[in-house]
Amino acid sequence: VGFAPLTSRGSQQYRALTVPELTQQMFDAKNMMCASDPRHGRYLTASAMFRGRMSTKEVDEQMLNVQNKNSSYFVEWIPNNIKSSVCDIPPKGLKLASTFIGNSTAIQEMFKRVAEQFTAMFRRKAFLHWYTGEGMDEMEFTEAESNMNDLVSEYQQYQDATAEEEGEYDEDEDEMDGM
Repeated sequence: VGFAPLTSRGSQQYRALTVPELTQQMFDAKNMMCASDPRHGRYLTASAMFRGRMSTKEVDEQMLNVQNKNSSYFVEWIPNNIKSSVCDIPPKGLKLASTFIGNSTAIQEMFKRVAEQFTAMFRRKAFLHWYTGEGMDEMEFTEAESNMNDLVSEYQQYQDATAEEEGEYDEDEDEMDGM
């Protein structure tokens, strides 16, 4: 999740924001709301919501431009994977703004960090008594850890996947149907 502009209220009056600038800020790692750098992964899908008076044509051009210039950061096996929308009513206190929601394989970095911290605490059974005292079973934590590891593996597969592999998979599937 990203937002633009992320500036102090005092400095906003000195900046004339444009759609290209909003788009650039929106995809900037510094404007993301979680500690994962999108440059370390690939976007599966994304949605960009712009608010304020602007041309939808300009928004569409900018989004296409981002995808074309940074094609390696988008999976090629999901066509048209960026959706954008424009609401002509700006947020209070701003003339233009944008919100970005992206499903990137880079999120696995954060999942790995959380999993490592969880594993270290779970091995020591730190704070576990608070949860088991409320009726949770220790097995639920083991299952959650396994689910998190599966999620990381799945995102890694998506990051490594190519359009050619997808086609090969479909052929294998057809062979299976013929049996």
